[in-house]
Amino acid sequence: MKKSLSAITILLIAATNFIGCFQELPSEKPPIHINPNMDNQERYRPQGESAFFIDKSAMRMPVAGTVARGELNENSAYYRGINALGDTIATMPVAVTLPLLQRGQERFNIYCAPCHSTVGDGKGIVVAKGMLPPPSFHTDLLRGYPDGHIYNVITNGIRNMPSYKHQISVDDRWAIVAYVRALQRSQNAKLEDLPEQIRADYE
Repeated sequence: MKKSLSAITILLIAATNFIGCFQELPSEKPPIHINPNMDNQERYRPQGESAFFIDKSAMRMPVAGTVARGELNENSAYYRGINALGDTIATMPVAVTLPLLQRGQERFNIYCAPCHSTVGDGKGIVVAKGMLPPPSFHTDLLRGYPDGHIYNVITNGIRNMPSYKHQISVDDRWAIVAYVRALQRSQNAKLEDLPEQIRADYE
């Protein structure tokens, strides 16, 4: 009895393995779908044609005046660096604090320093490898740019500098602007900028 059970067990295992060998062979029969709706969905592909609409386009224009969730961005100065009239704002719309400057330094060293260098003189490591050098932040021209201009350059890019709006959040862009101003101040400091208690040591 035990021998017959063992033989049957061996035959069942062999039959299972034998059937498994043919699972990947071509077949004229459609595959078995437990839930066919997962494979055959009634939907349009992007840029597809639709017989339902007059213009035959499956993709529809948003209703006028609608705004996607999280994209209201009605504060023009904060999100675009311009005022209601479309003019570039002179000063950044966020308060400059030590944590903001520290965050700006961190983001600057990650995204900006490879080209602009850690001191902003345009002699970063990428320039040493052959890239065209960016302008130094410490020229009179760049020191005179409004804060909104620097923000817009980070957002949209300029000349051979690409846009960083997808890599750097709005908050961090303003933090970088604040840190760029700190770098400019550090390289163009005056005696009057020193605290009174230590100014006498340099007079």
